[in-house]
Amino acid sequence: MSATLSLAAILAESARRYPAKVAVVDGPQRVTYAELWRSALTVAAALREQGVHPGDRVALQCPNVVDFPRVYYGIVALGAVVVPVHLLLTADEVAYVLRDSGATVLVCHPSQAAVGAPAARAAGVAFVEPAALLGAEPLRSYVSRAPDDPAVVLYTSGTTGQPKGAVLTHLNLVLNATVNVFDANDARSTDVVLGCLPLFHTFGQTVGMNGTFRLGATLVMLARFTGEAALEVMLREQVDVFHGVPTMYVALVAAAEGRTELPRLRLAISGGASLPVAVLERFDAAYRTSIFEGYGLSETSPTATTNQPHFGTRAGTVGHPVWGVEVEIARAEIDDTIELLGPGELGEIVIRGHNVFAGYLGRPQDTALAVVDGWFRSGDLGTKDADGFLTVVDRKKDIVIRGGFNVYPREVEEALARHPGVVQVAVIGVPDEVHGEEICAVVVPDPQAAPTETALIEWSRERLGKHKYPRRVRFVDELPLGPSHKVLKRELRRRITGEA
Repeated sequence: MSATLSLAAILAESARRYPAKVAVVDGPQRVTYAELWRSALTVAAALREQGVHPGDRVALQCPNVVDFPRVYYGIVALGAVVVPVHLLLTADEVAYVLRDSGATVLVCHPSQAAVGAPAARAAGVAFVEPAALLGAEPLRSYVSRAPDDPAVVLYTSGTTGQPKGAVLTHLNLVLNATVNVFDANDARSTDVVLGCLPLFHTFGQTVGMNGTFRLGATLVMLARFTGEAALEVMLREQVDVFHGVPTMYVALVAAAEGRTELPRLRLAISGGASLPVAVLERFDAAYRTSIFEGYGLSETSPTATTNQPHFGTRAGTVGHPVWGVEVEIARAEIDDTIELLGPGELGEIVIRGHNVFAGYLGRPQDTALAVVDGWFRSGDLGTKDADGFLTVVDRKKDIVIRGGFNVYPREVEEALARHPGVVQVAVIGVPDEVHGEEICAVVVPDPQAAPTETALIEWSRERLGKHKYPRRVRFVDELPLGPSHKVLKRELRRRITGEA
């Protein structure tokens, strides 16, 4: 018998150790570890009755409410694979994820049914709401899995614009949650953590939910984040740990103005995009605490590095690699082999260790390009100083990170290019105080049928997820092109932001 390991053990073990402790606060609901685990085993049994087998993929479309962990852990308890669905997608985009992942069922919260139901119909996938899975007799225990078996498939767009499913194993996710709370951060079982990061996203899922449950701490759900709402919940529930993306820290700084009572945060962690040092300083001053900034990707479970108490913190950096993970800088222009660079040299950030994914679902060629000589190529450019602190400098690819979500310009360009009044379009990220970056479409219009800025924004909003459509449009006579007729986006950014 080979070794077994299941992500389900994270909740099962905390239910065994802390059965009466509150695992999740969701508005007025307080759900203990024993109750949460029992309902997860009930979901597992109900899915089995619906014909789901170990290894099958089950999609989950659910906001930050207690149904998310119930169903998530129910799917892995059955030995099936969770495919979390981004809540800002259109029905067509959800249908693509269902088809590409080969999901057999979509478990969809009623609040998402207007998008989820037509997507399931279009993909020919069974549609079920979480409430329908709570009447079965629970499984006795969870189904054992091999450490390298898939546990979760996270969809992440590529430079082709087609989202790819990053396959994360039980080993990837159990170790990343464990290392985050026991090695990288000063986390404690007495923590009360605000769960405001979307749970369908790798950061909220691994660092927030799985990390909190690994400790036996309490997760306070917040389905719709605003600075005011977060402050209210944190004060009411005595939250002392906050995980967020930079836009959330901006909102918390703004919400703190003029208030006499603020939550006493013991630990604040930032990821998802680069945190401006000015925001870090303003937050530290208002809340009298330090932010520990980290770095990771869907393909790395996600945490690769973070500022850690053990090494000290350095503003503007993303700290040191977490336990058991190596992060180095490699020569960016060489694709087929990894050539490591020395301290202070600029190159591509490469990662290897227990956190590196098993590959892209059904895309061996993409996997071979991403994992070279045993290292995962991040596509991000950075430096590592003589003390081992990593700094993310720029992105090799032209990803726009809006509010912590990756947006791939090619996908937006494809949609805009279909507009009859658009001759040519390039999409870039421009600096934005609230979202870190905003999506800007630079358009060469058809002089006979030039659309207005408002019309183009409205047109794209109907065809792209809420986080993807451009909020800004600039009209130009021509786009700057290189010798191979490739649009020079760096030059375009310089022109646009120079004008701004």
